Formats: sequence, structure tokens, C-alpha cells
Amino acid sequence: MKKFTSYLLAIVVLGSLIVSCSSKAKQERLDPVNLLINNEDQLTQIIIYDVFTPPVASRIYVYSSIAAYEAIRHSNNAASIAEKLNGFDKMPLPDKSKKYDFNLAATEAFFKVARNVKVFSVDSLNAYEKSVHDNYKANLDEATYTASVAFGDTIAAVVLKRAKTDGYFISRGKAKYLGSNEPGKWRPTPPDYLDGVEWCWNTMKPMVLDSAAQFAPARPPKYDTKPGTPFYNLVKEVYDINKNLTPEQKLIAKYWDDNPFVIEHSGHMTFGNKKITPGGHWMGIASQIIQQEKADPVKAAQTFALTSIALYDGFIACWDEKYRSSYVRPVTVIKEIMDKDWMPLLQTPPFPEYTSGHSTITAAAATVLTKLYRDNLAFEDSSDYKYIGLKRKFNSLSAAAEECSVSRVYGGIHYMISVNTGAQMGKQVGGLVTKKLLDSTSK
Repeated sequence: MKKFTSYLLAIVVLGSLIVSCSSKAKQERLDPVNLLINNEDQLTQIIIYDVFTPPVASRIYVYSSIAAYEAIRHSNNAASIAEKLNGFDKMPLPDKSKKYDFNLAATEAFFKVARNVKVFSVDSLNAYEKSVHDNYKANLDEATYTASVAFGDTIAAVVLKRAKTDGYFISRGKAKYLGSNEPGKWRPTPPDYLDGVEWCWNTMKPMVLDSAAQFAPARPPKYDTKPGTPFYNLVKEVYDINKNLTPEQKLIAKYWDDNPFVIEHSGHMTFGNKKITPGGHWMGIASQIIQQEKADPVKAAQTFALTSIALYDGFIACWDEKYRSSYVRPVTVIKEIMDKDWMPLLQTPPFPEYTSGHSTITAAAATVLTKLYRDNLAFEDSSDYKYIGLKRKFNSLSAAAEECSVSRVYGGIHYMISVNTGAQMGKQVGGLVTKKLLDSTSK
């Protein structure tokens, strides 16, 4: 009887193992590139929901994307990016005595950093991350799974150490920036007259820039409302363009608006519309280029990391100039000297005018992506489709950046000199990123 009981028990255990193995086999392994893209998309959705300002959003993207790259690079012995940036400690190396899945390690590092730099709405993130971990548990032995997660955590720890000393937490305690009533200087703009956003972002520690002012542009034209003066002509140009916008120009302005929180007014009601940030839009473009060009996992992670570095340092450089010159917005001047009832097509964002943030960061991102892939790379941008229901086709990344830049003039929120100067500064930032990092990220 005892032998028979043992025999039955062995059959039950064997049956359980067979069922376990068969259910394990039914889980299709996650594609590494799609996983990286989906991770970034999940982060974008949380950034939109939590309504982070564009500079702060760029900080979340850059640390998370660097962490993912630093983990996954070991799958083909690519060189560290972080160790060539300002302020990072030496990155940890995998233990040669252990087996790893570096795709899992990259996901673990990515979200560990994202949670701590810091996003707030983590419920949907928890569900998504659990599904990823469940898939890896079904496809890996326990030792490999555990080692991979632990390695991702060690990468995250080094990245987060840098984030704690980058100036962000100090910047949260600064006083409000309300501008000045001095002629030509920025002050809060209609319809909501909000205080200036992230006015001390130039105190953030850059990734590749020597300083926030490394590519500081020339001073903008002196304020002078006398007809025929350079400043007056800038203002008149914005006014004339906006009074005669074509349907295509209106579409372009709205397509590239990327205002994370547009305050809408309808009668006595006020409500906000959440949208993708300008940096998030270009992280989405990076995703599309990765898919279109069939990048391998390390190239995909490198693409996200370098694009996010260009965006992050681009915001630092641009915001440094914005609050140095504290230049008045078109809506303020036009309503005072030309047309008191005029309002721009787009809602003017709450910070000084010179230079254009969109122009700076899109030129920086486009410069990096062009160097990573190629000139004249035609693509269809659907980054914003789920948010505004629009797609656009471009013959190159630079063409997309140029359209984004001029869209701010069509929107009535920037002068032409500001978009052109911002684009030039962005190209300088992007060029520095590629010079310092791109040629040295593979062994």
C-alpha cells in the first residue's frame, strides 16, 4: 500500500510538472525591441496623465532611457553611455558566473528609475510591469530571472544617485517667477496669466553641455514699438501671418502644439486638455524610426538614450536663455499696440519667448536621429495620433523639425527670429551629443 501511494504521488507530481511546462511554453516570449518601445510608450502615457512640464518630462525620459541602455548594452558588449556623461559613477558590470536576460534587466532598470525620479500615477504601470515580469518568469529559469532583475536594480541605483544631485529637488523650492512690467520684458499672458514655468531650469546639471550657457545665442532685438524698427517688424510679421493663416498652416500649428495642459474656456466653464509634451512627441518619432529601420535591441535602446539626452540638454540650454532675456510674448505686445482683441491661434505657454523651446529641442533630437540613421529618412509620424487623431508624412527628420519650428509662428506665440535662433542652438546641442557619445558607444 505504501509503494502504491508513493507511485500515485509521483504521478501527480509529474503531471503537475507537465502542466506547468506546457502552460509555460504557451507564453510567447516578448520581442525585445517591441518591449523597449512599449516601455517608453507606457512612460509617455503616465507623463501625460500626471501633467509634467516639458522640461521635467525630459528629465524623466533621460534617466529612464539611460538606465535601460546601460543594462541592455551587455547583450552585445556595447560601451557605456553614462560613463561619458557629466556626473555619473562607473556603471556596474554583470557577474560572469551568472546567466542574465538583459532585456528583462533593461525593463527593470527603466521602471525602477521612472518610479523614483518621479512619476505618480503608478497603478496602470504596476499592471503593465507585472505582465512583463510574468512573461519572463514563464520563459526563464529562476536563477536567470532573479539575476536579471537584480542587475537591473544595480544599474538603476547608479542612475538614481546622479538624479539626486542634479539640482531638481532644490529647484522645487524656488519662488514664483512673475516677470516684469518693464517694457519688452515677459509677464504672464492671457487668458490665464500663469507664472513662469521652471524659471531656474538652467541650474540643472547637463548631460553633455559644459554649462547651460555653452551655446548662448546673440541678444534679441531691442524693444521698440516704433514702426519700422527691428522689434516692431518682428511683431508685425506675427500679426500679419496670423491674420492670414491658410488651412494648412493652422493644421501644422495644431499638429505640433504639444501643450501638455491646455486650459479651455467655454462660457463660465474652465477645463484642461492633456496632451503629449514636445519631448514625448520626439520620443514617439524615435520609436517609429526604430521600427521602420528594424533596429536591433541595443541600437533601439541607444536611440532612446541619445534622443532623450539631446532633449534634456536642449531644454537646459533654451531655458537658460529664456529667463536671461525674459523676452515679451507677441500676444502682450500685439494687444497693447496693434489690436486689443487679438488672440493667437495657440494658447501661449507660461514662460518667456526667446528662444523657442520647440525649435531648440526638435532640432537637437532630429540632429541625433539623423546621425544615428541617415539623411533624407522619409517617415510617417503617428506619434500624436491617439491624442489628436492626426498623422503627417515627412521626407526627412530635419524637415519635420523645421515644420515644428515654424509652427510656433503660425500659432502666434513666437517671433521668427526666436524659432530660427532656437533651431540653430538645438543643432549645436545635438551635434555635441553625437560628437561626445555616438562614435564611442560601441567597442
